[in-house]
Amino acid sequence: MRHPERRLLVCVDMERYSRRTNLQQYEAQHDFHRLLREAAGDVGMDRVGWTTQQSGDGELAILPHDIPEARVIGRFVPELNRLLRRYNASRLPAARIRLRVAVHQGMVHLDGANGFPGQAVVLVSRLCDAEPVRRALAAFPEAGIALVVSADIYRDVVTEYPEELRPERFRRIDVVHASKGFQEPAWLCVVDEDLASWVDGSPESTSPAGDTSDVSARRSRATRDGDIPAPGGIRTGDITVEGQNAIGPGATAIGSIGRDANLGGGTDR
Repeated sequence: MRHPERRLLVCVDMERYSRRTNLQQYEAQHDFHRLLREAAGDVGMDRVGWTTQQSGDGELAILPHDIPEARVIGRFVPELNRLLRRYNASRLPAARIRLRVAVHQGMVHLDGANGFPGQAVVLVSRLCDAEPVRRALAAFPEAGIALVVSADIYRDVVTEYPEELRPERFRRIDVVHASKGFQEPAWLCVVDEDLASWVDGSPESTSPAGDTSDVSARRSRATRDGDIPAPGGIRTGDITVEGQNAIGPGATAIGSIGRDANLGGGTDR
C-alpha cells in the first residue's frame, strides 16, 4: 500500500442523467468528456494528467500537484460554464448538459483496489450529491454549473484568490445526509448567477456568505423590540441609516441627511 497523498479533488455529476434515453445518455457521455477536455485546455491544463474514476453521469478527478487550486476554481470552472451555456443554447432542455461540481482537498489513496479510499473522497462526493446543490441548479434553468466547495477550499482559495469568482456570490449551506450520519458546512454558488435572488424553500437553511444564523427572524424580533431598524438599515439613537452607507450592526452609522438617514419622530430636521 502506497502512502496517501494530499490532492485536490473535483467531483462532477450531470443533472437528470437517468431521465435520458439510451441514445441521449450515449451522446451526453461523449459531449461531457469533450467539454471537460476543451475547458481544461482553454485555461492551460492538460486532462491527460488527471487521475479519474468514471461513472455514467460524471467523474471523480484527482488533480496533479502542479495544478494551482485557484486556477481550477477561478479559471477552469467558469470556462466550463461558458462552454456549457454555448452548448445548451441550441438544444432542447432534455438534451442539455448541466453540472454539479464539488471541490475539496485532502488525503487520498491512489492505489485502491476499487476506487480511491479516503475521507476526502467521501466528503467531496457527498457535497456533489447534496440536495441544496441540486435545488440551486434547478432554480436557474439557463445556468451551466452549480459549484459547491468545502469550507477549507472556500477559506483558503475562494476568499484568498478569487480571480473571476466573487466570494460574496457564495452562500453557506449545511450538507446533510441523515441516513449516513453526515453533516458538514459548505459554500455554494451558481456560476454567473446571483444567489441573492434564490429562496430555498426547503427546511435546510442557506445564508448569504458570512452569515450563518437566522437573520430574518433575528431582525424581525429586534425590530419589534426597537433595537434595530428594518433589514437594510442601521440605527444610532433616533437616526436610521439606509443603503450603502449603513456600515453594519455595532458600527458607526454614516449617512447623508435627506438621502440615507431617516430621523425618528421628535428629532429636529
